[in-house]
Amino acid sequence: MSASVSSAADQAADTAPKRRRFTIPFAWQLLVGLVLGLVLGFVAREWSVAWLGTTLETVGSLFVQLLFLIVPFLVFTAIVASIANLRNLANAGRLVAKTLGWFALTSLIAVVIGLAIGLSTNPGEGVSLTSSAAAPETTGSWTDFLTGIIPQNVVDAFVNVNVLQIVFVAIVVGAAAAKLGEQAEPFLKFNASALALVQKVLWWVIRLAPIGTAALIGNSVYAYGWGLLEPLAVFSIDIYAGALAVMLIVYPVLLRLVAKVSPVQFFRKAWPAIQFAFVSRSSVGTLPLAQRIVTDRLGVGRDYASFASPFGATTKMDGCAAIYPAIAAIFVAQVYGVSLGVQDYLLIAFVSVIGSAATAGLTGATVMLTLTLTTLGLPLEGVGLLLAIDPIMDMIRTATNVTGQMVVPVIVAKSENILDREVYDAAPVPFDAESAFGEETAGSAREGEPALQPA
Repeated sequence: MSASVSSAADQAADTAPKRRRFTIPFAWQLLVGLVLGLVLGFVAREWSVAWLGTTLETVGSLFVQLLFLIVPFLVFTAIVASIANLRNLANAGRLVAKTLGWFALTSLIAVVIGLAIGLSTNPGEGVSLTSSAAAPETTGSWTDFLTGIIPQNVVDAFVNVNVLQIVFVAIVVGAAAAKLGEQAEPFLKFNASALALVQKVLWWVIRLAPIGTAALIGNSVYAYGWGLLEPLAVFSIDIYAGALAVMLIVYPVLLRLVAKVSPVQFFRKAWPAIQFAFVSRSSVGTLPLAQRIVTDRLGVGRDYASFASPFGATTKMDGCAAIYPAIAAIFVAQVYGVSLGVQDYLLIAFVSVIGSAATAGLTGATVMLTLTLTTLGLPLEGVGLLLAIDPIMDMIRTATNVTGQMVVPVIVAKSENILDREVYDAAPVPFDAESAFGEETAGSAREGEPALQPA
């Protein structure tokens, strides 16, 4: 009798309406952190609150360190899984070639737009280097880029967070595992488990993004103030104009004319990843979220998306490696009175298309910019001035990167008939960002598991 009463009570408890806890949506938390950072930075600078400035710098540095701690393992496990999953595709070679081709083509279009905007607005005219900011200690050159692809020591690649070298090692390991077949299955299962574990830890770090965003933006305002924004206003507007032109004109045109899908539907579904990329300033950090959206919201086949998304997050940088260095090179040349010719602009385009992997998918694009300036023979001191406003520029750059990383898989999947139009055209449902970090996104979903969990 007591057992039946207990069972009835349990059933009643299960069917009783559960009280929903009030929670602030994560997107709003990020925006609040952004605004709070601006306010705290302004207060610390205007009233000379040294301890607040030091706190902002420390917290921001810790957040970036946490991202750097997770990124090497995320990149390695995701790339290994992506290469291994290509063995499930009969047309893998053609998919890889098309993906890399569209990566290069869209980067070329982006750099042309950047050059056109820079040449028409002359962002460096009338700007004098009055900032105390120095040139970056770490610079990029073609010899560094080419010789740096292959690590001398695998451990050093992870310790120094050299993403390009980690990608190289992961490609070799993934290709070897795919060739071995059944012998490599235990390793691939371990890699899949490790990827799921890393993504869960990454989500814990991402949950701190509102605090990290507030600290990074606040420290930038505290360190440099608003004084540099006025002389760099044209440059800043140029970067945002170029990025928005690529995001809101080039990508929609490609989606409509090439993939023949609705651009509006794309942005409705891709918005969570674009927004997160804007505030987190990390393409690699956005990878799990972007890949989940590509498969579950945009209908791209999982085996292909598991290759395209990790590769895009580490090598496809239309914002950081195309628009930004093109305009910045023109800016630095004008500041120092150096004339650039047609061959220089062609060289900028070449560097942007070929060298984008050097940006590493983390916050900032200093390596790519110094690579461009070194190639052109321009002074690196100009980079020091641009570093002052880099966090503000990096937000729109990263959003552009991630948008392109989601557009290309849709275009390629449509051309290969592996795009699920029913999924793509379906009305978007509430999206739970945490679900994207809670399991392996570089592999197939578990059988019977719903694609999206309601928020």
